[in-house]
Amino acid sequence: MFRYFQTLLFGSLSACLCVASVQQSQTSTKLTPTEGDYLSRDFHFKSGETLPELRLHYMTFGKPERDAKGLVTNAVLILHGTGGSGRQFLAPQFADVLFGPGQLLDASRYFIILPDNIGHGKSSKPSDGMHARFPQYDYDDMVAAQREMLEKGLKVNHLRLILGTSMGCMHAWVWGETYPDFMDALMPLACLPVQIAGRNRLWRKMVIDGIRQDPDWKNGDYVTEPRAALQIGADFLLIAGSAPLPMQKSLPTRDAADQYLDDSMKRIGATLDANDFLYAVSASRNYNPSAQLETIKAPVMFVNSADDFINPPELGIAEHEIKRVKNGRFVLIPVSDQTHGHGTHTWAAIWQQYLKELLVTSSH
Repeated sequence: MFRYFQTLLFGSLSACLCVASVQQSQTSTKLTPTEGDYLSRDFHFKSGETLPELRLHYMTFGKPERDAKGLVTNAVLILHGTGGSGRQFLAPQFADVLFGPGQLLDASRYFIILPDNIGHGKSSKPSDGMHARFPQYDYDDMVAAQREMLEKGLKVNHLRLILGTSMGCMHAWVWGETYPDFMDALMPLACLPVQIAGRNRLWRKMVIDGIRQDPDWKNGDYVTEPRAALQIGADFLLIAGSAPLPMQKSLPTRDAADQYLDDSMKRIGATLDANDFLYAVSASRNYNPSAQLETIKAPVMFVNSADDFINPPELGIAEHEIKRVKNGRFVLIPVSDQTHGHGTHTWAAIWQQYLKELLVTSSH
């Protein structure tokens, strides 16, 4: 009945929000990842803050292959959204479509890397103990940490592909501009390559202010999760990650909608941390790749869905900005019974044809 709903905190918020569903919380039983942690010593953030030790957790499938010059040729970096983790990509609608034998990202052929980014999953985050004294990281910090993990931790000096969803979509744009020679191809899913403004900024600022203004937040030093702060976070997760057509079909009555809301709030409240969520939403504050889109060298397959609340197609931004990317193509997936609003980014069957095209056009 609730096939439509995206995985809360298993997917993405902001250009990344996820909504919970029992079905999507399942993981594929066909693959067993290798897990590990990379420890970055004395990590410096753009804010001027440092951490003596920054932990980045990751999962991998497969093994790296190198050419005669020692360059890794088969590494694929897949980046999650706000509030998510690399584990979200083990969901059947993603892993069972892409990672199996003969599939586009066959784990026996590719070295697939699924990191938990700063502030997320099993990586270093405010809720580990520093609370609001945790460094104020942003997307540039997250991408810099990803690269350090790849090069120093996994000994990966080149990427065949970067695929990112929601926040990870935005990270893909940052990667393409900051390290233009590091990858063969980019596939950003569910975001826009411009500064976050308009309604997208408004809901983020509402979440940030709502958490900070809750007296029970206590400047981040709460012992018990602040109720009002969690409420506003959960409210926006549900709305921003939603799509009207499947929601109307799945929740056709007032009672069904009310019951789903009650169930969702309980589920979200059991997993959400106010500080972690505040930091994750705030991390987008400096994002603005628009000025340097011409510097991207890798072929880009940029895909959004027409029922995305966070990145509505009527803005026309994607169509305009992609013209500035030398080897870029933009695809807008029309609304259908198969799309899932913002969370369409994790349903690989809907867009895998475009991934196939990208892999072909970017092959050497």
